[in-house]
Amino acid sequence: MSKGTTIGVLAAQGAFAEHIAALEKLDTKAVPVRLPGELKGLDGLIIPGGESTTISLLMSNYNLFSEISGLAGQGLPLFGTCAGMIMMAKHVLGNHSATLGLMDVTVSRNAFGRQVDSFETELAVPALGKEPFPAVFIRAPLIEKCGKSVEVLARLDDGRIVAAREGKMLAAAFHPELTGDLRFHRYFLDIVKGK
Repeated sequence: MSKGTTIGVLAAQGAFAEHIAALEKLDTKAVPVRLPGELKGLDGLIIPGGESTTISLLMSNYNLFSEISGLAGQGLPLFGTCAGMIMMAKHVLGNHSATLGLMDVTVSRNAFGRQVDSFETELAVPALGKEPFPAVFIRAPLIEKCGKSVEVLARLDDGRIVAAREGKMLAAAFHPELTGDLRFHRYFLDIVKGK
């Protein structure tokens, strides 16, 4: 389906292996990215979940901030899940770690509390079709505010925003890579291919 497409998955921390496995199920070449040189030739980049402070520190130590920001500025599609969404956000409430500051959203970290407050729910995501999406939330953030150019893709039943898109940037507060449902990854590949 996506032959010739290569997606990088930031392998600093978190469920990067699961993202790679999901992409491979969609016949897409997926490579772990740890160093700036490994960003060359990619058609898209996924920033997975994990601990945003740790990811920020590792990205800083390996000089990935300016490389990823520069590529995003040139139109490289990005997909951030959970902590990856925090890393992409322009504004993070109460945050003292560096982020890429690319997506016009305001995010609150650990919006649902601690690890024990993790949960799963069925989400309506019209962009993915009629079937609800099985969303896994683990110490998840939330999108508190969106800029005018941001399209909201999914909300919880109480109206809180948990997935959004701005141009070639896609962000989800949950972990689509931890489900058997490949629709979010397929949707990202459609963005990569300009659909």
